[in-house]
Amino acid sequence: MGRSPSQGWTTRFAPAPTGYLHLGHVANAIWVWGAASAFGGRVLLRIEDHDRGRSRPEYEQALLEDLDWLGLVPELPLVRQSERDDLYRSALARLDERGLVYACNCSRREIRADAGGGEELRYPGTCRARGLDPREAPMRRVRLEREEVRFEDLRLGHCAQVPAEQCGDLLARDRAGNWTYQFAVAVDDLEQRVDVVIRGADLLASTGRQIQLGRLLGRGEPASFLHHPLIRRADGAKLSKSSGDTGIRDLRGRGWTAERVLGAAARAIGLIERDRALGVPEIGDIVARFLGPGDGRTALSFDP
Repeated sequence: MGRSPSQGWTTRFAPAPTGYLHLGHVANAIWVWGAASAFGGRVLLRIEDHDRGRSRPEYEQALLEDLDWLGLVPELPLVRQSERDDLYRSALARLDERGLVYACNCSRREIRADAGGGEELRYPGTCRARGLDPREAPMRRVRLEREEVRFEDLRLGHCAQVPAEQCGDLLARDRAGNWTYQFAVAVDDLEQRVDVVIRGADLLASTGRQIQLGRLLGRGEPASFLHHPLIRRADGAKLSKSSGDTGIRDLRGRGWTAERVLGAAARAIGLIERDRALGVPEIGDIVARFLGPGDGRTALSFDP
């Protein structure tokens, strides 16, 4: 990554306050704080409350309490996406000045009808050349030209994606006026100088488009990415806040200790081999062993 330990590096823990934290969030936190502890980084806390319709102050307060109870301490101050509207407007305006932004009024039903099959819904560019009046079309899209984006995932190795084929032109602001996840995190990671993004494997497909958008915004060297395994239910589905899966508050209420919760999350994604209590001071060593050289994995490198 081109940084020495003495210089330090930055990652982030970025939950959305749309429900209570569950074991899946703890697994991500173990990877985030573990890598930072093992390789000389620092952890920022970013509250991703860009979805104003679903975010709730009580969920934010609960996640802060859960992190404190677990003993996971981020760098302060925390950042809320809901308080960064001016930053996002400025970033979109810079892209607009270069002719990279256009207004869109397509519904999801229309996009689905025009896009055909595929693993994800791809915007076919319907409004690209329509020249819609921004005052009459609520959504904003960023043009993504066809480009292969290559990157080395710190756990998975070499990856290559073509965002224009995966998702089409990127939605930056939705029909309700909310900034989208893809746009907001790319702006945030650039502005906060995040060096390593550590997140679940379900977000791997987002990586190429965020790197490409970062380049359009002026980022020279992209962040490094690490995508870790998810905790899944017996039916194969990932854990969900909306379904109340293994909520930290519920486990606390049942008498679980913080160390037991950390151990259960680490065991569920294969970082430890058996159920046992796990203290915060141990997670750095555990993640370091998992990311060390060998077994086809890419070690975090901080050579100057």
